[in-house]
Amino acid sequence: MANKIDLNGRFAAVTGGAQGIGRAIVERYLDSGASVAIWDRDVPLAEKTAKELSNRGKTIVVSCDVTNYKDVERARDDTVKAFGRIDILTNNAGVAGQNVTTWEYTVEEWRRVMTINLDGQFHCCKAVAPGMIAQNYGRIVNIASVAGKEGNPNAPAYSASKAGVISLTKSLAKETADKNISVNCITPAAAKTAIFDQMTQSHINYMLSKIPRGRFVEVNEIAALAAFCASEDCSFTTGSAFDISGGRATY
Repeated sequence: MANKIDLNGRFAAVTGGAQGIGRAIVERYLDSGASVAIWDRDVPLAEKTAKELSNRGKTIVVSCDVTNYKDVERARDDTVKAFGRIDILTNNAGVAGQNVTTWEYTVEEWRRVMTINLDGQFHCCKAVAPGMIAQNYGRIVNIASVAGKEGNPNAPAYSASKAGVISLTKSLAKETADKNISVNCITPAAAKTAIFDQMTQSHINYMLSKIPRGRFVEVNEIAALAAFCASEDCSFTTGSAFDISGGRATY
């Protein structure tokens, strides 16, 4: 049975919350007492997820394309209208991109991955941070990757985008450290989710070979760490990259 983390009375937004890591985080937040807005561009899937989780707490679905800043602002406003405020922002939406060498990587695919993985998190932080500053409370949890620390071969855009997330986290954390806001990121090893469908088997095998634990991380393990980062207990730590790489990159 999972340890109880107290998020009672808190209101959270989770990007890409309809499936995979995002859904696991939504579930953990609900079980911890939070109300959750699932921000996702796949509205039918998000609505299906919300219906399946309706007995676990209050969940709403908010259409959101994180690559479009105006759409993010609208998602923020819709969420605030429904909940009154946003206490927790979890930036999870992302894509894997191609598995080819840097010199074979297409410019178009590079831009697509960077726009979703890095620009998307910047857009959400930019839109939501001012409200957290005004209420003198907030928790921002950015999902990065061990690839952002080490750089995976044949995944240059993904690795670079996640490295950018780590640096964005550190910058925003320093800017908000005196405002009762904690901004941290999580750097997981790979988890078996739909994102594996975007990867070659050889790349999946490579990632597994680098994990001392000898297995992929479970989405509920990532969600447990996210719940701590989203809680009042995470009151002093900010600007950190929380390792959950199974021993691969413990720095």
